[in-house]
Amino acid sequence: QVQLVESGGGQVQAGGSLRLSCAASGRTFSTYAMGWFRQAPGKESEFAAAISRSGDATDYSDSVKGRCTISRDNAKNTVYLQMNSLKPEDTAVYYCAAQPVSYYYYLIAGPNDYNNWGQGTQVTVSS
Repeated sequence: QVQLVESGGGQVQAGGSLRLSCAASGRTFSTYAMGWFRQAPGKESEFAAAISRSGDATDYSDSVKGRCTISRDNAKNTVYLQMNSLKPEDTAVYYCAAQPVSYYYYLIAGPNDYNNWGQGTQVTVSS
């Protein structure tokens, strides 16, 4: 089991940038595939980005592709989501998720495939 703590959310104007961080506890962070999801008010949770345990493979939803970059620093037990050119429709609570995997390049995009979740960080983009 790993504990996840997100940070970096806030309020920005459209076109601005934010970098979200997700710090994980424990000494086995490098064995976890990681993901970012978001949930806007009144909407279902939506996949945003995923990264393999090695950091060499990434995946993005169409809604954030080209504007967001997921990365990880296994030495710091942290995964990041750099978000640029933010839009009002990016307003949501952003959650990171972790799941231990065997393969270095394995990506997980489905929320039901993650067993470890953070508490979320609010991102608000004003027009």
